[in-house]
Amino acid sequence: MKKTLVALAVLASAGSAQAIEIYNQDRATVNLTGDVEVVYLRDTAENASTEQQIQDADFGFDVRYAVNDDLQVGGYWEFSGDNAGAAEAGNVYVAFYSAMAGSVKIGRLDTVLDDAGIGNDYQFGTAGFFQNGSKFGLDEAIRYDVDKGTWYVSAALAQDKNDSTAVIGEDGYWFDGKAGFRVADFDVTGFLGKLKRDTGTVEADENLYALEARYNGFENIGLAAGYYNVKGDITSPGTDVKGDAFALDATYSLDAWLFAVGYTRLDGDNQDAENTYYLNAGYGIAPSTTVYAELGGTDADNSQLGFAIGMKSEF
Repeated sequence: MKKTLVALAVLASAGSAQAIEIYNQDRATVNLTGDVEVVYLRDTAENASTEQQIQDADFGFDVRYAVNDDLQVGGYWEFSGDNAGAAEAGNVYVAFYSAMAGSVKIGRLDTVLDDAGIGNDYQFGTAGFFQNGSKFGLDEAIRYDVDKGTWYVSAALAQDKNDSTAVIGEDGYWFDGKAGFRVADFDVTGFLGKLKRDTGTVEADENLYALEARYNGFENIGLAAGYYNVKGDITSPGTDVKGDAFALDATYSLDAWLFAVGYTRLDGDNQDAENTYYLNAGYGIAPSTTVYAELGGTDADNSQLGFAIGMKSEF
């Protein structure tokens, strides 16, 4: 199943949820976004050594012009220097933003399944189903989002006519979407994704479905559960794949502390069932800045207890 998700996951840079306004005049705004994360990590693979990794080093500019009281147009340009490599362009897109009708983004961007995952892990846990560190997105993509508070819908479509990756191919396409609702203290979301892959050497038709539910009705406690299923008919090289995952996650907040624990069971036709878990503690030492420690493990063969100590900052 993990191999299937590698086929589905295409690299793109992650956006930030917060921003710093650096210009606001004549109905034009410019916001600076970014995130930095450095971690000392020992992976769960047997005999893995502890190493320092720069996992995020991104910044971007979000420029918007107000057409009227409802509509804004603009563009976003991001740079990424993860793992101490040379800085390169991340997400780059133009966009239309309407408070009434939602937003449309066109260009290189993260598609909807990049939002999936219930885990509050930093390095281990639920995110493993989506191959930790992978993002869903392509250069030639369009995405629509609308959120009305009690309900929300998103959809994205991508192609690769420029043949910029080996994931989709010039004759393939990628579609994903989600729909959800919020009622009382519940937030429930359904996802779907479809990959038609034709790279010349690999042909595949893969589908992914997911359902996530969150509950925040207890003081300082958050609970979440998720189910994920992927199926693929691969005509070349001739190996079909099928797998699913079930995940549980719980958090407890205490002043500037956030504690989290999670469990995931992975199962698939081409691998033995695997149980993974994580336990962590994060402390907010400044706004949007967290230092954390995490333990993670699995019952897979040739594995060991993993651990991570890191710091991340977002703006």
